[in-house]
Amino acid sequence: MQFDNGLRIDLLVNGLVVVELKSVESLAAVHFKQVLTYLKLMDLRVGLLINFGAPLLKQGIKRIVNLAPPCRRASV
Repeated sequence: MQFDNGLRIDLLVNGLVVVELKSVESLAAVHFKQVLTYLKLMDLRVGLLINFGAPLLKQGIKRIVNLAPPCRRASV
Protein backbone atom coordinates (compact mmCIF):
# COMPACT_ATOMS: atom_id res chain seq x y z
CA MET A 1 0.00 0.00 0.00
CA GLN A 2 1.18 3.50 -0.74
CA PHE A 3 0.13 6.55 1.28
CA ASP A 4 0.78 9.83 -0.49
CA ASN A 5 0.31 12.20 2.48
CA GLY A 6 -0.57 9.86 5.33
CA LEU A 7 2.58 10.26 7.39
CA ARG A 8 3.16 13.65 9.00
CA ILE A 9 5.74 13.47 11.73
CA ASP A 10 6.68 16.73 13.42
CA LEU A 11 10.46 16.17 13.50
CA LEU A 12 12.88 13.49 12.37
CA VAL A 13 16.30 13.85 14.00
CA ASN A 14 19.26 12.45 12.04
CA GLY A 15 16.93 9.96 10.37
CA LEU A 16 16.81 8.03 13.66
CA VAL A 17 14.51 9.65 16.20
CA VAL A 18 10.87 10.60 15.65
CA VAL A 19 9.74 13.62 17.68
CA GLU A 20 6.02 14.30 18.02
CA LEU A 21 4.98 17.61 19.58
CA LYS A 22 1.75 18.18 21.50
CA SER A 23 0.27 20.94 23.61
CA VAL A 24 -2.49 19.30 25.64
CA GLU A 25 -3.45 19.19 29.29
CA SER A 26 -2.63 15.50 29.51
CA LEU A 27 -1.39 12.91 27.04
CA ALA A 28 -3.81 10.19 25.96
CA ALA A 29 -3.08 6.63 24.87
CA VAL A 30 -3.71 7.63 21.26
CA HIS A 31 -0.71 10.00 21.37
CA PHE A 32 1.62 7.17 22.38
CA LYS A 33 0.12 4.88 19.73
CA GLN A 34 0.63 7.56 17.09
CA VAL A 35 4.37 7.75 17.79
CA LEU A 36 4.68 3.96 17.92
CA THR A 37 2.90 3.69 14.56
CA TYR A 38 5.33 6.20 13.04
CA LEU A 39 8.26 4.20 14.43
CA LYS A 40 6.93 0.94 13.00
CA LEU A 41 6.16 2.44 9.58
CA MET A 42 9.62 3.99 9.34
CA ASP A 43 11.34 0.94 10.90
CA LEU A 44 12.93 3.08 13.63
CA ARG A 45 13.57 2.26 17.30
CA VAL A 46 13.18 5.47 19.35
CA GLY A 47 10.69 8.32 19.49
CA LEU A 48 10.02 11.25 21.79
CA LEU A 49 6.57 12.55 22.63
CA ILE A 50 6.87 16.10 23.94
CA ASN A 51 3.88 17.79 25.58
CA PHE A 52 4.25 21.54 26.02
CA GLY A 53 1.01 21.60 28.02
CA ALA A 54 2.59 19.87 31.04
CA PRO A 55 3.30 21.99 34.14
CA LEU A 56 7.06 21.39 33.71
CA LEU A 57 8.71 20.52 30.41
CA LYS A 58 10.57 17.56 31.94
CA GLN A 59 7.19 16.09 32.94
CA GLY A 60 6.02 16.37 29.34
CA ILE A 61 8.83 14.40 27.69
CA LYS A 62 8.12 10.72 27.13
CA ARG A 63 10.47 8.26 25.43
CA ILE A 64 8.84 5.59 23.29
CA VAL A 65 10.72 2.50 22.08
CA ASN A 66 9.67 0.27 19.21
CA LEU A 67 10.42 -3.28 20.36
CA ALA A 68 9.20 -4.91 17.12
CA PRO A 69 11.94 -6.73 15.20
CA PRO A 70 13.39 -4.74 12.28
CA CYS A 71 11.69 -5.23 8.93
CA ARG A 72 13.61 -6.96 6.20
CA ARG A 73 13.29 -4.73 3.19
CA ALA A 74 13.74 -6.18 -0.26
CA SER A 75 16.82 -4.95 -2.13
CA VAL A 76 16.14 -2.96 -5.27
